[in-house]
Amino acid sequence: MHGAPPRSGTTRSTKSALKDELCAILAADLLLRERAYRSSREAATHEEAKPENDKDTRALEQSYLARGEAKRLEESRLALAETEAIALRDFGPDDRAVLGALVATEENGEETRVWLAPHGGGTRLAEGRVQVVTPKSPLGQALLGRKAGDECEVRLAGRLRTLTIVLVT
Repeated sequence: MHGAPPRSGTTRSTKSALKDELCAILAADLLLRERAYRSSREAATHEEAKPENDKDTRALEQSYLARGEAKRLEESRLALAETEAIALRDFGPDDRAVLGALVATEENGEETRVWLAPHGGGTRLAEGRVQVVTPKSPLGQALLGRKAGDECEVRLAGRLRTLTIVLVT
């Protein structure tokens, strides 16, 4: 990644592919969440869930589970919608990292690529070459607002690390 930055059309298509890949992963998760919610809702209202006596809490437990699944389902819908809404743009050499930026960092001679996205933190994209980082994560917080040539310190896995921003695209 050292050297001239990629041409803007190439960068945008790369980020578009990353966005498509992450959205597909989030959509698959949404499908699983929908199935889990339907299953838990059916279990809560099933004939066998009706209490046999005043100490039988099966129906109550199933309703708690269904409520939790409903909440996770809404979170998954929101994650997919917010990821689909990411505006992809080109970055110049002096632009700072924001949501949607593809950032190359270097530490001890080893280069890493991360994509700043609203959801999907930790997910590996592009055959494992790019890791998704969210603004809520320590690394995401450290990278936001930085530009090529900046250094930042971040505590990861209990260790203080110094990263150099090589490129923001």
